[in-house]
Amino acid sequence: MASPISIVSTNKAPGALGPYSQGIIANGFVFVSGQLPVVPETGNIISDDIKEQTTQAITNLSKVLEAAQTNLSKVVKTTVYLKDMNHFPSVNEAYEKVITCFGKSRPARACVEVARLPKDVKIEIDAIALN
Repeated sequence: MASPISIVSTNKAPGALGPYSQGIIANGFVFVSGQLPVVPETGNIISDDIKEQTTQAITNLSKVLEAAQTNLSKVVKTTVYLKDMNHFPSVNEAYEKVITCFGKSRPARACVEVARLPKDVKIEIDAIALN
Protein backbone atom coordinates (compact mmCIF):
# COMPACT_ATOMS: atom_id res chain seq x y z
CA MET A 1 0.00 0.00 0.00
CA ALA A 2 1.37 3.40 -0.96
CA SER A 3 2.01 5.93 1.77
CA PRO A 4 -0.20 9.01 1.86
CA ILE A 5 0.88 12.22 0.18
CA SER A 6 0.95 15.37 2.30
CA ILE A 7 1.07 18.94 1.06
CA VAL A 8 3.64 21.28 2.59
CA SER A 9 2.70 24.93 2.92
CA THR A 10 4.21 27.86 4.79
CA ASN A 11 3.95 31.63 4.73
CA LYS A 12 7.67 31.80 5.60
CA ALA A 13 8.50 31.08 1.94
CA PRO A 14 7.02 32.60 -1.22
CA GLY A 15 3.67 31.15 -2.18
CA ALA A 16 3.22 29.11 -5.32
CA LEU A 17 2.77 31.20 -8.47
CA GLY A 18 0.47 28.63 -10.02
CA PRO A 19 -1.52 25.45 -9.38
CA TYR A 20 1.20 23.56 -7.48
CA SER A 21 2.38 23.07 -3.90
CA GLN A 22 5.45 24.53 -2.21
CA GLY A 23 6.29 20.97 -1.29
CA ILE A 24 5.01 17.42 -1.09
CA ILE A 25 5.84 14.68 1.40
CA ALA A 26 5.68 11.16 -0.04
CA ASN A 27 7.35 7.84 0.80
CA GLY A 28 9.75 9.37 3.31
CA PHE A 29 10.89 12.16 1.00
CA VAL A 30 10.11 15.86 0.76
CA PHE A 31 9.95 17.26 -2.77
CA VAL A 32 10.35 21.05 -2.68
CA SER A 33 9.16 23.03 -5.68
CA GLY A 34 11.58 25.46 -7.28
CA GLN A 35 12.25 28.39 -5.00
CA LEU A 36 12.85 31.84 -6.38
CA PRO A 37 14.93 34.59 -4.75
CA VAL A 38 11.79 36.31 -3.51
CA VAL A 39 11.51 37.80 -0.04
CA PRO A 40 8.34 36.22 1.40
CA GLU A 41 7.34 39.26 3.46
CA THR A 42 7.35 41.63 0.48
CA GLY A 43 6.96 39.40 -2.57
CA ASN A 44 9.88 41.26 -4.15
CA ILE A 45 13.04 39.84 -5.67
CA ILE A 46 15.84 40.31 -3.12
CA SER A 47 18.17 42.12 -5.56
CA ASP A 48 19.70 41.81 -9.01
CA ASP A 49 22.89 40.25 -7.54
CA ILE A 50 23.22 36.53 -8.40
CA LYS A 51 24.90 35.69 -5.08
CA GLU A 52 22.13 37.32 -3.08
CA GLN A 53 19.54 35.62 -5.28
CA THR A 54 21.21 32.24 -4.67
CA THR A 55 21.26 32.75 -0.91
CA GLN A 56 17.60 33.82 -0.85
CA ALA A 57 16.49 30.84 -2.94
CA ILE A 58 18.26 28.48 -0.50
CA THR A 59 16.75 30.33 2.46
CA ASN A 60 13.31 29.82 0.93
CA LEU A 61 14.08 26.11 0.41
CA SER A 62 14.99 25.84 4.08
CA LYS A 63 11.69 27.40 5.17
CA VAL A 64 9.66 24.91 3.13
CA LEU A 65 11.75 22.07 4.56
CA GLU A 66 11.15 23.37 8.10
CA ALA A 67 7.41 23.35 7.41
CA ALA A 68 7.85 19.67 6.47
CA GLN A 69 9.68 19.11 9.79
CA THR A 70 13.04 18.49 8.16
CA ASN A 71 15.97 20.72 7.17
CA LEU A 72 18.76 21.39 4.70
CA SER A 73 21.00 18.73 6.27
CA LYS A 74 18.56 16.10 4.95
CA VAL A 75 18.70 17.31 1.33
CA VAL A 76 19.88 14.59 -1.05
CA LYS A 77 19.45 16.38 -4.41
CA THR A 78 19.11 19.91 -5.71
CA THR A 79 18.55 21.25 -9.19
CA VAL A 80 19.74 24.76 -10.00
CA TYR A 81 18.16 26.57 -12.94
CA LEU A 82 20.20 29.52 -14.21
CA LYS A 83 19.19 32.20 -16.64
CA ASP A 84 22.86 32.57 -17.63
CA MET A 85 25.48 29.83 -17.19
CA ASN A 86 28.11 32.59 -16.93
CA HIS A 87 26.79 33.03 -13.37
CA PHE A 88 27.87 29.47 -12.49
CA PRO A 89 31.08 30.52 -10.63
CA SER A 90 29.22 33.16 -8.59
CA VAL A 91 26.45 30.70 -7.77
CA ASN A 92 29.06 28.21 -6.59
CA GLU A 93 30.62 30.88 -4.34
CA ALA A 94 27.27 31.68 -2.71
CA TYR A 95 26.31 27.98 -2.52
CA GLU A 96 29.64 27.20 -0.85
CA LYS A 97 28.97 29.82 1.86
CA VAL A 98 25.70 28.16 2.87
CA ILE A 99 26.75 24.57 2.16
CA THR A 100 27.44 24.03 5.87
CA CYS A 101 23.64 24.13 6.28
CA PHE A 102 23.50 20.98 4.17
CA GLY A 103 25.48 19.06 6.81
CA LYS A 104 28.56 16.89 6.32
CA SER A 105 27.56 15.42 2.99
CA ARG A 106 26.82 17.71 0.11
CA PRO A 107 23.72 16.82 -1.86
CA ALA A 108 23.87 15.67 -5.45
CA ARG A 109 23.21 18.57 -7.80
CA ALA A 110 22.38 19.36 -11.38
CA CYS A 111 22.66 22.82 -12.91
CA VAL A 112 21.08 23.83 -16.19
CA GLU A 113 20.71 27.04 -18.14
CA VAL A 114 17.15 27.95 -19.06
CA ALA A 115 15.74 30.55 -21.40
CA ARG A 116 13.62 32.31 -18.80
CA LEU A 117 12.49 31.96 -15.19
CA PRO A 118 9.37 33.26 -13.41
CA LYS A 119 9.56 36.94 -12.47
CA ASP A 120 12.66 37.14 -14.71
CA VAL A 121 14.92 36.09 -11.82
CA LYS A 122 18.42 34.76 -12.45
CA ILE A 123 18.06 31.52 -10.46
CA GLU A 124 15.59 28.95 -9.20
CA ILE A 125 16.46 25.97 -6.99
CA ASP A 126 14.41 22.88 -6.15
CA ALA A 127 15.28 20.05 -3.78
CA ILE A 128 14.56 16.53 -2.63
CA ALA A 129 15.14 15.75 1.05
CA LEU A 130 14.59 12.95 3.51
CA ASN A 131 11.66 13.47 5.83
